[in-house]
Amino acid sequence: MNIPLPPVLVVDDEKNMRRSLETILSDESYATRVSESAEDALGLLSREEFFMVITDARLGGMSGYDLLKKIHGQKPDLPVLMLTAYATPKLAVEAIKAGAIDYLSKPFEPEELLHAVARCGERYRLLRENAALRSRADQVITLDQIVGESEKIRDLRKLIQTVAQTDARVLILGESGTGKELVAGALHGLSQRRNQNYVRINCAAIPETLLESELFGHERGAFTGAIKQKPGRVEEANGGTIFLDEIADMSRPLQAKLLRFLEDGSFTRVSGTQELRVNVRLFAATNRDIAGAITRGEFREDLFHRLNVVQFNLPPLRERGEDVIVLAEHFLRLFQAALNKDFHGISRPARQKLLSHSWPGNIRELRNAIERALILETTKELQAASLPDFHVESRLQKSQPIQVAPEESLDDALARIERELITNALDQNNSSLTRTAERLKLTRHALRYRMQRLNMGGDIAPTE
Repeated sequence: MNIPLPPVLVVDDEKNMRRSLETILSDESYATRVSESAEDALGLLSREEFFMVITDARLGGMSGYDLLKKIHGQKPDLPVLMLTAYATPKLAVEAIKAGAIDYLSKPFEPEELLHAVARCGERYRLLRENAALRSRADQVITLDQIVGESEKIRDLRKLIQTVAQTDARVLILGESGTGKELVAGALHGLSQRRNQNYVRINCAAIPETLLESELFGHERGAFTGAIKQKPGRVEEANGGTIFLDEIADMSRPLQAKLLRFLEDGSFTRVSGTQELRVNVRLFAATNRDIAGAITRGEFREDLFHRLNVVQFNLPPLRERGEDVIVLAEHFLRLFQAALNKDFHGISRPARQKLLSHSWPGNIRELRNAIERALILETTKELQAASLPDFHVESRLQKSQPIQVAPEESLDDALARIERELITNALDQNNSSLTRTAERLKLTRHALRYRMQRLNMGGDIAPTE
């Protein structure tokens, strides 16, 4: 992992010494910033990131020792190298006790200085690598976690494999609960950036006034409570990937700043003046109608085109056919171990009940339904009675255009819709055949005939 180093901050009130140190460091490809006073250095430290500080012990105004103490109090992990022309054992001990990582006497050999700087650079990289490893420990997502055997899901997995190897920006569209975050995680896990940070932000979960600060960071004093400089999540994701979920909830002013960021990776922190730049790959997702949001002026069309290099449209669960059962069995295996129960499968009536529901909450709703059913189930097979009755959930279903699945004929689609309507009516009338027939404006004989034709007699046992 080749993590780039931020600059070294050199603090010395002698101009020639500042130039000399800058030359020594730049010859070894270290970026440097110079300051002639401790006061100026503290200002720089509040606004920028450095991997170490090199300071003279004696400065005009605040001394190097006082600067060391302030740095150690504000940024205890930032190493400081002390330089002095008046070296004594007592001063050396004082510097180390105050938090200096090392102490060099003037004049010194450039190799001595560079050795200390190299140690600090390696320390910075190790700390960043450890932080990155911790942040990725629970984020490894593979294609196997995208469960389903329908044609749409097979095509989705193929597209993920193809797109993951590129650095293309990705826009993921789909209803809530369809697995947008899972797709984003799989794209990162299969990409060339998989060993770098993967940072996720839910734009709808963070107040609008704080989202810009969370994303791009802020300087000290930028707003009430900003007592120190804070790098943004884009800096944390440098070299890796950032995933912006629910991006359509972002305010238009912040959309404009994001648009500029997407051009070349440059940005400024809140209340900052210095332009910073990072190299990140960006994924975005929303469950909203993005075209409608653009028409209403809620989302910038130019930002949409910037994000929409590759578009993923995730199918709702109601359009995935038998994947409902595949997913239910997957969650059955997942939860039975956690609940210490042994199940042999899902009963036929339970399967029919799962297939007849429209799943407005998609995979998330199905997962919750299976977990609830396993908690309530007392037999070795999941029964329909342990599943929710879905009365409230069915009322949540948004009006959707009726669609025929790619592998489905018109007759099959009509039979599926008729079966779903009858099943829902039976559920709403506690399986009473008489009341269900009245609700559907049919005779009991006509309802029985339709159920037999749809092979529903063995799945559902209606009462009189």
